[in-house]
Amino acid sequence: MRITEGSAMARTAPTSMRLDPEVKAALERAAKDDMRSVSSLVEKILVEWLRANGHLKG
Repeated sequence: MRITEGSAMARTAPTSMRLDPEVKAALERAAKDDMRSVSSLVEKILVEWLRANGHLKG
């Protein structure tokens, strides 16, 4: 779950995916370098891509 303003926990929808082991390892390294969880990094990447491609407003 993501912490939002005021420390309230936002509800998020659980999801799962299969990744190539090399991609997963790179994602884990990138998340560690960015001091965030893999889940948080995946959400950040997806939101940025969706916004950049007009699929998500914001």
